[in-house]
Parts: sequence; structure tokens; C-alpha cells
Amino acid sequence: MSDTRRLVDAHHHVWDLDHRPQPWLDEPGHESIRRTFGTAGLRSAATRPIAGRQLDCTVVVQCVTSVSETRELLALAERDPLIGAVVGWADLASPAIAAVLDELRAGPGGAYLRAVRHLVQGEVDPEWLQRPSVERGLRAVGERGLAYDVLVRSHQFAQAVRLAERFPGLPLVLDHAGKPPIASGELKLWETELRQLAAHPQVRCKVSGLVTEADHRRWTIEDIRPVWDILLSTFGADRLMFGSDWPVCVLAGGWNQWAATVEELLADCSAAETSAILTRTATRLYRLNSPALKAP
Repeated sequence: MSDTRRLVDAHHHVWDLDHRPQPWLDEPGHESIRRTFGTAGLRSAATRPIAGRQLDCTVVVQCVTSVSETRELLALAERDPLIGAVVGWADLASPAIAAVLDELRAGPGGAYLRAVRHLVQGEVDPEWLQRPSVERGLRAVGERGLAYDVLVRSHQFAQAVRLAERFPGLPLVLDHAGKPPIASGELKLWETELRQLAAHPQVRCKVSGLVTEADHRRWTIEDIRPVWDILLSTFGADRLMFGSDWPVCVLAGGWNQWAATVEELLADCSAAETSAILTRTATRLYRLNSPALKAP
């Protein structure tokens, strides 16, 4: 399918609470998503096209710090034609990280492992990404042709910038635009630090997870637009990629409401810019055409 017709969701999750607990769902406010979500649910939820494109390929992303979960996501990618890539987890600080990555890639669905992520947003060490053991792990990631998804909050940008400085050859993807404080509207510091990170050309950014940083019940497109404008001017369309953050986005409206918002935000973009954000950036970064997209 050509880039003019494809829609890639570069960031979503699945979980089965009967099989693997998700402790973070026990936090107040998560009641509406405290249940099992699989790819069948995503297909049912994602019915709205964006710019005439219907969802046909996704990147599924880890939720918990579990190699077993990553194995399950890779096996799911092998059998489900919707999933084109997996962002998994492995212990970057472990001396065995290289062997673990090799084992994952050799196992069922291993060819779909395209990136690794750690929940840095939950780490209290302001230099976690600069720990020697973690940097050793990141080198192992890069040596295997994998990317690294950066999950930080706005107050953690400094270590993400140092990561980009120290690993210029490692493709980096900023998840959820660094979680800008949309609800408060205090975007100045976030913008300053975002631009410092974006100055490194190996960094891409996901336009995802924004609605859950806004007021879940009362957000409007005008709350999102300032962030969108900053992202577009900072990264350019060729370094941005659409992501839904489903099913977390259900907390603030769901897949179709976010899709409608993105389509409206794209109104002033050219066809080439639209194609980059909705398809091309993610396809290139996560190599979604290799292995070839699976037939349903």
C-alpha cells in the first residue's frame, strides 16, 4: 500500500489482566481502562480515518518491565497482520543485556523487535540514562540496529539531551512529545528543553499521549494546538509521527476523538507533510516494510 493511503499508529499498547497484572492501573483515575485490551479492541475502536487514511499498521509498545511481556508482544506481531513493529523492554543495566537482546531477536517474532524502551519517567535518579551500566546497554541496543524510545517527563529532558549528545548514532524517539504540561499551560520551559533535544538530528518525536496531559474531560483542540505548533516548528513533519497511545487515550476521549483532532491540526499541512506525520516517519524509523507487511 502506498504512503498516500496508509495510516500508521506508531504507539499503542495491549494487555491481558488475566495473564499479566498492570500495577499502574491500580492508581486512581484509571478505572475506565482497568480491563483487558487486545488488538481486536483496537480494530473496533479505530474506525475513523485521518486525511482519508484508514489504520492498517501499528507499533505496539511495552507497558511493564518484563522480558516475558516483550516475548509475548513479538509472538503477537508474528501472528497479527496489524502489528508491524514492537518496542520492547530489556534491562539495560544488566551485564547480560546483549545476550537477552539476541535471544529476543532469535525467538518467535524476533524480527519485529525494532526498539527498546525503559520507563525513565519513573526513575528518581536525574542521571539514570547516564549510568555506566545503562550506557553499556544502550550501546548494545545500537549495535543491533535497534532504536531507543525515550520516555521522560519534561523535568527529565536534561538527561535525554545528554543521551543524544553521547550517542549520536543511536536513533531516538521521544514518546508523547516529552509529556508537555498542557493542563497547566506552562509550556515555556518544556519548549526550551524540547528544542535542545530536537537539535540532535537522530531524534524523532511521537505526537501521542497529549490528551492525557490535558484536562481529561474538558480539553479542546485549542489546548492541543500550541503544543502541535511547537512540535511542527521544532522537528518539522519529517521527524514527527502520529501515535494514539490507545488504550490510555480512552481516559480522555479515545482513538477516534484523537484522530479527529489530528486531522483538524493537519489542515494547514501539505500533502507531503501529512504523509510524513501519518506514515512515512514511523515507517522509516521502525522499518515497517521489513519484514514485508503481512497479508490478513
